[in-house]
Amino acid sequence: MTSSPVPELALSAYIQGGEARAAFSRDLFAALQRFGFVIIREHTVAPALLERAYGLCAELFALPEKDKRGCVGGPRGYAPLGTEHARDRAAADLKEFWQIGPERPKHGPAPPNLWPPALLGLRETFLALFAALQESGAMLLSALTPGLGVPSDFFAARLEGHNSVLRLLHYPPVPADVDPASTRSAEHEDINLLTLLPGPRGPGLEILDRDGTWLTIDAGPHDLIVDSGDMMAVLTNDVIPATTHRVLRPADAGQSRYSMPFFMHPDPYVVLSCLPSCQGSGVRHAETTAGEFLETRLREIGLVRG
Repeated sequence: MTSSPVPELALSAYIQGGEARAAFSRDLFAALQRFGFVIIREHTVAPALLERAYGLCAELFALPEKDKRGCVGGPRGYAPLGTEHARDRAAADLKEFWQIGPERPKHGPAPPNLWPPALLGLRETFLALFAALQESGAMLLSALTPGLGVPSDFFAARLEGHNSVLRLLHYPPVPADVDPASTRSAEHEDINLLTLLPGPRGPGLEILDRDGTWLTIDAGPHDLIVDSGDMMAVLTNDVIPATTHRVLRPADAGQSRYSMPFFMHPDPYVVLSCLPSCQGSGVRHAETTAGEFLETRLREIGLVRG
């Protein structure tokens, strides 16, 4: 157990079935409604896989700059420092990252993943991590369906293409001459349905509570920090909101931080519109498709130009 203020739940209860599954669904729904964040233990991602992946993550970003820049590929591969900024902010985040997607999506072509040849086992490890996180994430989404009044396969039918993205992140030591307006990751909400973050290697994650205070979030190295994103907020009319969060600069400016968030995205053609059970006194978000929503948001944070 950690000292984080958000609830901690064991996915094994959902897997168990029966009343344990029903209780898990209720608790997960309540946690995301209240905080937009929850810590998940006893999930389907093996601890040994997480240890191996974080080790390779550090090795990946330690490669020579020319090797990393040889794998710059837009939606896949390497993105150097200064590539991304939070929506409505000009200052770039102090991070570099590497994006991995499905290699054989069900619906249409996909940009190829880019693997530097210098690191053995990189492709196998991160594709295994992608699959394991997709499995746990699919269970979590299914667990939300009773509270939303939709069939148990509602999300599964919208995730057939495994259109999710695994992002490997390195927040390097902070140089003395850095722009004072920059932080490691400025205040933002995630774009997607649900994010699964294996316990990061390094502190700094904070979430904005409903009363306007910032709460520090930590987790064990083999736990998953899970949060709901903007696509979920659109579907549920903010019944399950997207919570603002950030990653602060460390007290020790020479400290690196590594994280591996897994962003669960529906297939691009999926219509995002308010569920009947969530309409309340009125619909707050315009209907759109997942592809259109993603394109707009990526443009706003500098990942799509023009």
